[in-house]
Amino acid sequence: MVDFKVVFGTQDGKTYQKEITSPEADILLKKRIGETVSGDSIGFAGYEFVITGGSDKCGFPMRKGIQQPRKRILIGKSVGFSGKDRNKNKQKGLVKRRTVCGELITKIIHQINMKVVKVGKSPLGEVPAEEPQEKSVSKE
Repeated sequence: MVDFKVVFGTQDGKTYQKEITSPEADILLKKRIGETVSGDSIGFAGYEFVITGGSDKCGFPMRKGIQQPRKRILIGKSVGFSGKDRNKNKQKGLVKRRTVCGELITKIIHQINMKVVKVGKSPLGEVPAEEPQEKSVSKE
């Protein structure tokens, strides 16, 4: 039983979130950053997505090129670290040892970020319309 929180980024800059549970979430297991996913398999007919990143259950960001589930790496300004400048004039850049998550989607991944590549017929943020409830009138 796997649960993911999936964040979809559209081309106009808006993002939409959806909770995906098994069996739809099982399709995303063993996928890597950069792979494309058909929207039909996760409940979005006609859409196509590319995996751009995510984070695990402890909040460590996923990083392309890392094969282990978690690893401490020395990084500068890039994914996983903002990389502030030290002294504006003398020393450029700052590197730090940070913990990052691998690029493979496993059970420890909590959030997956995806970008829309191909748009389907129905809008992505459309909420299914609920049926209006009739008011029960009691006779007194």
